[in-house]
Amino acid sequence: MNTQRAVFLTVFIGALITALSAEPTTPKAGSPERKAIMDALRIPVQAELKQPVIFKVDRLKVLDGWAFLGGVPLKPGGGEINYRGTVYEEAIREGAFDGGIFALLRKKDGQWQSVRYSLGATDVPYVEWPEEFKAPAKIFEP
Repeated sequence: MNTQRAVFLTVFIGALITALSAEPTTPKAGSPERKAIMDALRIPVQAELKQPVIFKVDRLKVLDGWAFLGGVPLKPGGGEINYRGTVYEEAIREGAFDGGIFALLRKKDGQWQSVRYSLGATDVPYVEWPEEFKAPAKIFEP
Protein backbone atom coordinates (compact mmCIF):
# COMPACT_ATOMS: atom_id res chain seq x y z
CA MET A 1 0.00 0.00 0.00
CA ASN A 2 1.44 3.39 -0.89
CA THR A 3 1.84 6.14 1.69
CA GLN A 4 -0.85 8.39 0.22
CA ARG A 5 -3.41 5.61 0.34
CA ALA A 6 -2.43 4.67 3.91
CA VAL A 7 -2.85 8.29 5.03
CA PHE A 8 -6.23 8.51 3.33
CA LEU A 9 -7.43 5.29 4.99
CA THR A 10 -6.18 6.44 8.38
CA VAL A 11 -8.00 9.78 8.08
CA PHE A 12 -11.15 8.14 6.72
CA ILE A 13 -11.28 5.50 9.48
CA GLY A 14 -10.62 8.16 12.11
CA ALA A 15 -13.47 10.31 10.79
CA LEU A 16 -15.78 7.29 10.68
CA ILE A 17 -14.97 6.34 14.29
CA THR A 18 -15.56 9.95 15.39
CA ALA A 19 -18.91 10.08 13.58
CA LEU A 20 -20.05 6.75 15.01
CA SER A 21 -19.02 7.64 18.54
CA ALA A 22 -20.50 11.16 18.50
CA GLU A 23 -22.87 11.88 21.35
CA PRO A 24 -25.93 14.14 21.30
CA THR A 25 -25.70 17.58 22.85
CA THR A 26 -28.32 19.79 24.48
CA PRO A 27 -28.18 23.45 23.47
CA LYS A 28 -28.21 25.72 26.51
CA ALA A 29 -31.33 27.73 27.33
CA GLY A 30 -31.09 31.11 25.61
CA SER A 31 -28.55 29.93 23.02
CA PRO A 32 -29.15 30.86 19.38
CA GLU A 33 -29.39 27.19 18.35
CA ARG A 34 -32.00 26.39 21.00
CA LYS A 35 -34.02 29.47 20.01
CA ALA A 36 -33.87 28.44 16.34
CA ILE A 37 -35.11 24.94 17.21
CA MET A 38 -37.98 26.29 19.35
CA ASP A 39 -38.94 28.83 16.68
CA ALA A 40 -39.01 26.12 13.98
CA LEU A 41 -41.34 23.99 16.09
CA ARG A 42 -43.44 26.95 17.16
CA ILE A 43 -44.51 27.71 13.57
CA PRO A 44 -46.57 24.54 12.91
CA VAL A 45 -47.81 24.18 16.49
CA GLN A 46 -49.12 27.75 16.64
CA ALA A 47 -50.72 27.32 13.23
CA GLU A 48 -52.50 24.16 14.40
CA LEU A 49 -53.60 25.54 17.79
CA LYS A 50 -54.31 29.05 16.47
CA GLN A 51 -52.67 30.62 19.50
CA PRO A 52 -49.17 31.61 20.61
CA VAL A 53 -47.09 28.94 22.37
CA ILE A 54 -43.81 28.49 24.18
CA PHE A 55 -42.28 25.16 25.15
CA LYS A 56 -41.26 23.87 28.56
CA VAL A 57 -38.43 21.59 27.49
CA ASP A 58 -38.00 18.36 29.41
CA ARG A 59 -35.47 16.93 26.98
CA LEU A 60 -33.70 18.21 23.92
CA LYS A 61 -30.97 16.35 22.09
CA VAL A 62 -29.14 17.41 18.95
CA LEU A 63 -26.84 15.31 16.76
CA ASP A 64 -25.75 15.44 13.12
CA GLY A 65 -28.30 18.05 12.06
CA TRP A 66 -31.21 16.38 13.87
CA ALA A 67 -33.00 17.48 17.05
CA PHE A 68 -35.47 15.62 19.25
CA LEU A 69 -37.57 17.46 21.79
CA GLY A 70 -39.86 16.27 24.56
CA GLY A 71 -41.77 18.86 26.53
CA VAL A 72 -45.00 20.71 27.10
CA PRO A 73 -46.52 23.54 25.04
CA LEU A 74 -47.65 26.45 27.21
CA LYS A 75 -49.08 29.95 26.81
CA PRO A 76 -46.35 32.61 26.59
CA GLY A 77 -46.96 33.53 30.25
CA GLY A 78 -46.48 29.90 31.29
CA GLY A 79 -50.15 28.94 31.66
CA GLU A 80 -51.84 25.90 30.21
CA ILE A 81 -52.91 25.92 26.57
CA ASN A 82 -56.65 26.18 25.94
CA TYR A 83 -57.46 23.27 23.63
CA ARG A 84 -61.16 24.17 23.26
CA GLY A 85 -62.06 24.28 19.59
CA THR A 86 -58.98 22.28 18.53
CA VAL A 87 -58.75 18.73 17.18
CA TYR A 88 -57.61 17.71 20.68
CA GLU A 89 -60.78 18.78 22.52
CA GLU A 90 -62.49 15.39 22.24
CA ALA A 91 -59.35 13.46 23.25
CA ILE A 92 -59.10 15.64 26.36
CA ARG A 93 -62.75 14.96 27.24
CA GLU A 94 -62.11 11.22 26.85
CA GLY A 95 -58.93 11.30 28.96
CA ALA A 96 -56.75 10.33 25.99
CA PHE A 97 -54.52 13.42 25.95
CA ASP A 98 -51.48 14.01 28.15
CA GLY A 99 -50.60 17.58 27.16
CA GLY A 100 -47.01 16.82 26.16
CA ILE A 101 -45.26 17.19 22.84
CA PHE A 102 -42.56 15.18 21.11
CA ALA A 103 -40.92 16.62 18.03
CA LEU A 104 -38.29 15.76 15.46
CA LEU A 105 -36.54 18.56 13.63
CA ARG A 106 -33.86 18.66 10.95
CA LYS A 107 -31.40 21.35 10.00
CA LYS A 108 -31.42 21.96 6.24
CA ASP A 109 -29.42 24.68 4.54
CA GLY A 110 -28.61 26.16 7.95
CA GLN A 111 -32.26 26.38 9.05
CA TRP A 112 -34.12 24.16 11.53
CA GLN A 113 -37.35 22.67 10.19
CA SER A 114 -40.05 20.65 11.90
CA VAL A 115 -40.15 17.13 10.46
CA ARG A 116 -42.83 15.58 12.67
CA TYR A 117 -44.43 16.32 16.00
CA SER A 118 -46.98 14.59 18.17
CA LEU A 119 -49.07 16.54 20.63
CA GLY A 120 -50.87 14.96 23.57
CA ALA A 121 -50.01 11.34 22.75
CA THR A 122 -50.62 8.91 25.59
CA ASP A 123 -48.21 6.37 24.07
CA VAL A 124 -44.67 6.71 22.66
CA PRO A 125 -45.24 8.18 19.19
CA TYR A 126 -41.59 8.41 18.18
CA VAL A 127 -40.61 4.72 18.33
CA GLU A 128 -40.48 4.43 14.52
CA TRP A 129 -39.02 7.87 13.83
CA PRO A 130 -35.31 6.84 13.77
CA GLU A 131 -35.97 4.29 11.04
CA GLU A 132 -38.68 6.24 9.22
CA PHE A 133 -36.65 9.45 8.95
CA LYS A 134 -33.12 7.98 9.17
CA ALA A 135 -32.49 10.12 12.25
CA PRO A 136 -29.75 9.12 14.71
CA ALA A 137 -31.21 6.76 17.32
CA LYS A 138 -29.07 8.34 20.06
CA ILE A 139 -31.18 11.51 20.14
CA PHE A 140 -34.25 9.50 21.20
CA GLU A 141 -32.55 7.81 24.15
CA PRO A 142 -33.49 9.12 27.61
